[in-house]
Amino acid sequence: MGLLDNFEKGLERAVNGAFAKTFKSGLQPVEITSALKREIDTKAAVVSRDRVLVPNTFTVRMSPADYSRMSALGPTLVDELTDLVQKHAASQHFQFAGGISITLRADESLSEGMLQVDSANVKGDVAWTPVLEINGARHPILKGRTVIGRGSDADITVDDTGTSRKHVEVQWDGRRARVRDLGSTNGTQLDGQPVKESILEPDSVITIGRTRIVFRVLAQASAPSPSRTEPATERHDMGGFWGPAQ
Repeated sequence: MGLLDNFEKGLERAVNGAFAKTFKSGLQPVEITSALKREIDTKAAVVSRDRVLVPNTFTVRMSPADYSRMSALGPTLVDELTDLVQKHAASQHFQFAGGISITLRADESLSEGMLQVDSANVKGDVAWTPVLEINGARHPILKGRTVIGRGSDADITVDDTGTSRKHVEVQWDGRRARVRDLGSTNGTQLDGQPVKESILEPDSVITIGRTRIVFRVLAQASAPSPSRTEPATERHDMGGFWGPAQ
Protein backbone atom coordinates (compact mmCIF):
# COMPACT_ATOMS: atom_id res chain seq x y z
CA MET A 1 0.00 0.00 0.00
CA GLY A 2 3.06 2.31 0.11
CA LEU A 3 2.73 3.57 -3.45
CA LEU A 4 -1.00 4.05 -3.05
CA ASP A 5 -0.54 5.96 0.18
CA ASN A 6 1.97 8.27 -1.51
CA PHE A 7 -0.40 8.77 -4.44
CA GLU A 8 -3.28 9.75 -2.18
CA LYS A 9 -1.09 11.99 -0.03
CA GLY A 10 0.09 13.71 -3.19
CA LEU A 11 -3.49 14.41 -4.21
CA GLU A 12 -4.29 15.77 -0.80
CA ARG A 13 -1.20 18.01 -0.85
CA ALA A 14 -2.22 19.31 -4.27
CA VAL A 15 -5.72 20.19 -3.10
CA ASN A 16 -4.51 21.74 0.13
CA GLY A 17 -1.71 23.66 -1.57
CA ALA A 18 -3.98 25.10 -4.23
CA PHE A 19 -6.10 26.88 -1.64
CA ALA A 20 -3.62 27.45 1.18
CA LYS A 21 -3.81 31.24 0.90
CA THR A 22 -7.59 31.17 1.19
CA PHE A 23 -7.77 28.83 4.18
CA LYS A 24 -5.35 30.09 6.83
CA SER A 25 -7.60 28.98 9.68
CA GLY A 26 -10.60 26.78 10.26
CA LEU A 27 -11.35 23.78 8.09
CA GLN A 28 -8.66 22.83 5.57
CA PRO A 29 -9.34 21.25 2.15
CA VAL A 30 -6.98 18.39 2.99
CA GLU A 31 -9.33 17.44 5.85
CA ILE A 32 -12.21 17.13 3.39
CA THR A 33 -10.18 14.89 1.08
CA SER A 34 -9.27 12.62 3.99
CA ALA A 35 -12.89 12.47 5.16
CA LEU A 36 -14.16 11.56 1.68
CA LYS A 37 -11.56 8.81 1.36
CA ARG A 38 -12.52 7.37 4.75
CA GLU A 39 -16.21 7.51 3.83
CA ILE A 40 -15.59 5.58 0.61
CA ASP A 41 -13.45 2.94 2.31
CA THR A 42 -15.85 2.53 5.23
CA LYS A 43 -18.98 2.20 3.09
CA ALA A 44 -17.48 -0.12 0.43
CA ALA A 45 -19.80 -3.11 -0.02
CA VAL A 46 -18.68 -6.35 -1.67
CA VAL A 47 -21.44 -7.32 -4.10
CA SER A 48 -19.54 -10.11 -5.84
CA ARG A 49 -15.95 -11.21 -6.36
CA ASP A 50 -15.45 -8.63 -9.09
CA ARG A 51 -17.72 -5.85 -7.87
CA VAL A 52 -17.26 -3.61 -4.85
CA LEU A 53 -19.85 -0.86 -4.69
CA VAL A 54 -19.20 2.48 -2.99
CA PRO A 55 -21.34 5.59 -2.39
CA ASN A 56 -21.65 8.06 -5.24
CA THR A 57 -23.52 10.89 -3.50
CA PHE A 58 -21.73 12.88 -0.79
CA THR A 59 -22.85 15.81 1.37
CA VAL A 60 -20.03 17.54 3.22
CA ARG A 61 -21.38 19.61 6.13
CA MET A 62 -19.35 22.33 7.82
CA SER A 63 -19.76 25.49 9.87
CA PRO A 64 -21.21 28.56 8.10
CA ALA A 65 -17.83 30.32 8.38
CA ASP A 66 -15.99 27.41 6.78
CA TYR A 67 -18.68 27.08 4.13
CA SER A 68 -18.35 30.76 3.25
CA ARG A 69 -14.62 30.36 2.63
CA MET A 70 -15.02 27.12 0.67
CA SER A 71 -17.90 28.31 -1.50
CA ALA A 72 -16.03 31.50 -2.41
CA LEU A 73 -13.94 29.36 -4.76
CA GLY A 74 -16.99 28.42 -6.84
CA PRO A 75 -16.79 24.97 -8.47
CA THR A 76 -12.98 24.78 -8.38
CA LEU A 77 -12.65 23.11 -4.99
CA VAL A 78 -15.45 20.64 -5.67
CA ASP A 79 -13.79 19.80 -8.99
CA GLU A 80 -10.63 18.86 -7.12
CA LEU A 81 -12.55 16.82 -4.56
CA THR A 82 -14.40 15.00 -7.33
CA ASP A 83 -11.12 14.12 -9.03
CA LEU A 84 -9.86 12.71 -5.73
CA VAL A 85 -12.97 10.53 -5.30
CA GLN A 86 -12.67 9.26 -8.88
CA LYS A 87 -8.97 8.44 -8.63
CA HIS A 88 -9.19 6.84 -5.21
CA ALA A 89 -12.10 4.62 -6.30
CA ALA A 90 -10.26 3.64 -9.48
CA SER A 91 -7.07 2.80 -7.56
CA GLN A 92 -9.06 0.46 -5.28
CA HIS A 93 -11.16 -0.99 -8.16
CA PHE A 94 -14.33 0.33 -6.55
CA GLN A 95 -17.41 0.98 -8.67
CA PHE A 96 -20.30 3.44 -8.65
CA ALA A 97 -23.96 2.84 -9.47
CA GLY A 98 -24.40 6.27 -11.03
CA GLY A 99 -22.90 9.72 -11.39
CA ILE A 100 -20.90 11.15 -8.49
CA SER A 101 -22.41 14.13 -6.70
CA ILE A 102 -20.47 16.16 -4.12
CA THR A 103 -22.34 18.88 -2.25
CA LEU A 104 -20.97 21.35 0.29
CA ARG A 105 -23.49 22.59 2.87
CA ALA A 106 -23.47 24.98 5.80
CA ASP A 107 -24.53 23.45 9.11
CA GLU A 108 -24.98 25.77 12.10
CA SER A 109 -24.67 22.85 14.50
CA LEU A 110 -21.00 22.39 13.59
CA SER A 111 -18.18 24.46 15.05
CA GLU A 112 -15.53 26.04 12.84
CA GLY A 113 -12.95 23.47 11.76
CA MET A 114 -15.36 20.53 12.10
CA LEU A 115 -17.02 18.61 9.28
CA GLN A 116 -19.39 15.74 8.70
CA VAL A 117 -19.74 13.61 5.55
CA ASP A 118 -23.05 11.92 4.71
CA SER A 119 -23.13 9.53 1.78
CA ALA A 120 -25.54 7.34 -0.16
CA ASN A 121 -25.49 4.93 -3.05
CA VAL A 122 -27.90 6.37 -5.62
CA LYS A 123 -28.58 4.56 -8.88
CA GLY A 124 -29.38 6.77 -11.81
CA ASP A 125 -28.87 7.47 -15.47
CA VAL A 126 -25.75 9.33 -16.47
CA ALA A 127 -25.57 12.11 -19.06
CA TRP A 128 -22.05 12.32 -20.50
CA THR A 129 -20.90 15.90 -21.07
CA PRO A 130 -17.50 16.55 -22.69
CA VAL A 131 -15.83 19.87 -21.87
CA LEU A 132 -12.65 21.71 -22.76
CA GLU A 133 -11.00 23.73 -20.00
CA ILE A 134 -9.07 26.70 -21.42
CA ASN A 135 -7.52 29.43 -19.27
CA GLY A 136 -9.82 28.65 -16.36
CA ALA A 137 -13.00 28.66 -18.49
CA ARG A 138 -15.01 25.54 -19.24
CA HIS A 139 -16.45 25.09 -22.75
CA PRO A 140 -18.99 22.27 -23.27
CA ILE A 141 -18.62 20.67 -26.70
CA LEU A 142 -21.45 19.27 -28.78
CA LYS A 143 -21.63 16.10 -30.82
CA GLY A 144 -19.63 16.53 -34.01
CA ARG A 145 -16.54 18.73 -34.33
CA THR A 146 -15.38 21.76 -32.37
CA VAL A 147 -12.71 23.96 -33.99
CA ILE A 148 -10.28 25.91 -31.79
CA GLY A 149 -8.04 28.74 -32.97
CA ARG A 150 -7.46 32.49 -32.90
CA GLY A 151 -9.82 33.26 -35.78
CA SER A 152 -13.28 34.68 -35.15
CA ASP A 153 -14.73 31.88 -37.27
CA ALA A 154 -13.44 29.18 -34.88
CA ASP A 155 -15.99 27.60 -32.54
CA ILE A 156 -13.74 28.47 -29.59
CA THR A 157 -11.51 31.53 -30.08
CA VAL A 158 -8.27 31.82 -28.10
CA ASP A 159 -6.24 35.01 -27.72
CA ASP A 160 -2.89 33.48 -28.65
CA THR A 161 -0.74 34.72 -31.55
CA GLY A 162 1.08 31.37 -31.52
CA THR A 163 -2.02 29.60 -32.82
CA SER A 164 -3.45 29.43 -36.32
CA ARG A 165 -6.86 30.85 -37.19
CA LYS A 166 -8.24 27.30 -37.28
CA HIS A 167 -5.62 25.37 -35.36
CA VAL A 168 -7.12 22.14 -34.03
CA GLU A 169 -10.44 20.36 -33.81
CA VAL A 170 -11.94 18.04 -31.20
CA GLN A 171 -14.38 15.41 -32.47
CA TRP A 172 -17.02 13.88 -30.19
CA ASP A 173 -19.38 11.06 -31.22
CA GLY A 174 -21.29 10.81 -27.96
CA ARG A 175 -18.92 8.39 -26.25
CA ARG A 176 -15.42 8.90 -27.60
CA ALA A 177 -13.30 11.86 -28.58
CA ARG A 178 -10.47 12.53 -31.02
CA VAL A 179 -8.15 15.48 -31.59
CA ARG A 180 -6.92 16.50 -35.05
CA ASP A 181 -4.45 19.19 -36.05
CA LEU A 182 -5.84 21.28 -38.93
CA GLY A 183 -2.54 21.90 -40.69
CA SER A 184 -1.50 24.56 -38.18
CA THR A 185 1.76 26.52 -38.56
CA ASN A 186 3.20 25.69 -35.13
CA GLY A 187 1.68 22.25 -34.67
CA THR A 188 -0.24 20.64 -31.82
CA GLN A 189 0.92 18.65 -28.81
CA LEU A 190 -0.99 16.02 -26.84
CA ASP A 191 0.35 15.37 -23.36
CA GLY A 192 3.65 16.94 -24.39
CA GLN A 193 4.11 15.00 -27.64
CA PRO A 194 3.54 16.25 -31.21
CA VAL A 195 0.29 14.93 -32.65
CA LYS A 196 -1.56 15.04 -35.95
CA GLU A 197 -4.59 12.98 -34.91
CA SER A 198 -5.28 10.81 -31.86
CA ILE A 199 -7.92 9.47 -29.50
CA LEU A 200 -8.50 11.75 -26.47
CA GLU A 201 -8.56 10.19 -23.03
CA PRO A 202 -10.02 11.97 -19.98
CA ASP A 203 -7.68 14.61 -18.54
CA SER A 204 -5.60 14.69 -21.75
CA VAL A 205 -3.82 18.02 -22.29
CA ILE A 206 -3.76 19.60 -25.75
CA THR A 207 -1.22 22.40 -26.24
CA ILE A 208 -1.47 24.90 -29.09
CA GLY A 209 0.89 27.88 -29.00
CA ARG A 210 0.92 29.04 -25.37
CA THR A 211 -2.60 27.73 -24.74
CA ARG A 212 -3.24 24.66 -22.61
CA ILE A 213 -6.52 22.80 -23.22
CA VAL A 214 -7.67 20.06 -20.83
CA PHE A 215 -10.23 17.56 -22.11
CA ARG A 216 -12.64 16.24 -19.48
CA VAL A 217 -15.83 14.19 -19.55
CA LEU A 218 -18.36 14.94 -16.82
CA ALA A 219 -20.93 12.28 -16.04
CA GLN A 220 -23.84 14.23 -14.64
CA ALA A 221 -26.52 12.36 -12.77
CA SER A 222 -29.75 12.96 -14.66
CA ALA A 223 -32.03 12.08 -11.73
CA PRO A 224 -33.63 15.17 -10.15
CA SER A 225 -31.83 16.57 -7.14
CA PRO A 226 -33.60 16.71 -3.77
CA SER A 227 -35.04 20.08 -2.74
CA ARG A 228 -32.67 22.26 -0.78
CA THR A 229 -33.30 24.19 2.39
CA GLU A 230 -29.65 25.16 2.88
CA PRO A 231 -27.07 26.91 0.68
CA ALA A 232 -25.02 24.41 -1.31
CA THR A 233 -22.33 24.08 -3.92
CA GLU A 234 -22.65 21.05 -6.21
CA ARG A 235 -20.81 19.20 -8.96
CA HIS A 236 -21.60 15.88 -10.54
CA ASP A 237 -18.97 13.62 -12.05
CA MET A 238 -18.21 9.98 -12.69
CA GLY A 239 -15.35 7.55 -12.22
CA GLY A 240 -14.53 5.86 -15.52
CA PHE A 241 -15.05 7.30 -18.99
CA TRP A 242 -17.01 5.10 -21.30
CA GLY A 243 -20.03 4.43 -19.10
CA PRO A 244 -21.15 3.66 -15.54
CA ALA A 245 -20.09 0.42 -13.89
CA GLN A 246 -22.35 -2.50 -14.67
